[in-house]
Amino acid sequence: MGLNHMHLTRFFFLYAICLCIVLAGCGDSKQSPSPESPSVVTLTYWPAPNPQEIQLADTLVQRWNRLHPEIQVRMQPIPVSQSTEEVLLAAIAGKTTPDICSNIWPGALHEYTRSGGLVPLDQFEDFASFVGNRTPQELLKTFQSTDGHFYQIPWKTNPVMMFYNIRMFEEAGVREVPKTYSEFFAAAQKLTRDLDGDGQVDVWAGERDIRPIWWQRLFDFYPFYIAASGGKTLFDLGNPAFGNDASRRVMGFFQECYSRGYFPRTFFQGGDPFLLERKATHFSGPWQVAALQKLAPHIRYGVAPLLVPDDHQGPVYTYGDYKNVAVFSTTQHPRESWEFVKFLLTAEHDLLLLEITNQIPVRGDLLTNPLFAGYFQRNPVMKRFAQQALATRGVDAAPDLKEILDGISQEYEACAVYGRKSPAVAIADALRRTQLIVEWNR
Repeated sequence: MGLNHMHLTRFFFLYAICLCIVLAGCGDSKQSPSPESPSVVTLTYWPAPNPQEIQLADTLVQRWNRLHPEIQVRMQPIPVSQSTEEVLLAAIAGKTTPDICSNIWPGALHEYTRSGGLVPLDQFEDFASFVGNRTPQELLKTFQSTDGHFYQIPWKTNPVMMFYNIRMFEEAGVREVPKTYSEFFAAAQKLTRDLDGDGQVDVWAGERDIRPIWWQRLFDFYPFYIAASGGKTLFDLGNPAFGNDASRRVMGFFQECYSRGYFPRTFFQGGDPFLLERKATHFSGPWQVAALQKLAPHIRYGVAPLLVPDDHQGPVYTYGDYKNVAVFSTTQHPRESWEFVKFLLTAEHDLLLLEITNQIPVRGDLLTNPLFAGYFQRNPVMKRFAQQALATRGVDAAPDLKEILDGISQEYEACAVYGRKSPAVAIADALRRTQLIVEWNR
């Protein structure tokens, strides 16, 4: 009954969005070339709707249009709605998709391809050489679909790392940035304090949004699981694969953080507690840098890899929060669309991506190419994210991934936050629910 209800709710929601997009499509966003220039090809490009990416997209489209009078690109930010994924699914259903979009979340790829909404980019003869020169093969393989094709090109990543407040560390007598769970617990004992002597804790070692919402787990359980497992994701060859010791240890780590009082069992509504210096560490991506520069320039902070179990060996991986580029199957100009995709992903334009958005291009030469050296000299903290970028993972292109993460969120709340379950039971229950969702979609 629950799954049926969820699918009916999604159907009617998508139907409503679809109607809006179809009506919007009657506007000028996909107009045919004017009679005066019948040979001009017109492409529509949807970037993310945030101001920085709109600025970047506008700059690149103007540059392309000057260089290619015979292929003109019309930029239209993704229509604002509940989520980009719902908008794109509705557009696929209504056949009102753009030619190109640069805000593809890998977790929704299964839904797009199941609907026949995307062009396999490896059909183009220069795909392997172009992408191979930009993206390391090991990382590129993680974006290959189960049918063997590539429907997306990794464009940018926002590695989740640990920010820490240098002043709070110094005042608490924490001299070394913790790397492991036990080191963090030792530091947290000093960092969690009652500053005014009223018997109530005023500042904490860390904090996470405790609401059981699927995307919140992308900043605690999921990146920590990737780190603890040495770079694994939730699935292996299409099957749920997180019922292991790594996931139990991660759930146990967060349970300890809450049970010992190092994390508060509350939701802060009065602003970001890291910006307010109410917590000493924060798990976030490079967008946090801009927030700190704008809203709290007085804070001295550092950035470090995520915490790992005490016996961890090898590199520390994390969640990359990828957004990728794809071409939709409604395009009447796949070859021209592919040329524009390659234009978006040149080294020069990846530098613009860094300078305008402070987001990390998925490039193997990011730290060796002299083109980027000046940017990293001016922005040394961003170099930490660039160093982490190649040791990142995305999310699996699994059906109903959001529902799966919702299930994990409910177990996180029950086990980690409130201690009502053991880590072993919580992971077993999350795995059982995930298997049910997977079977439902087969």
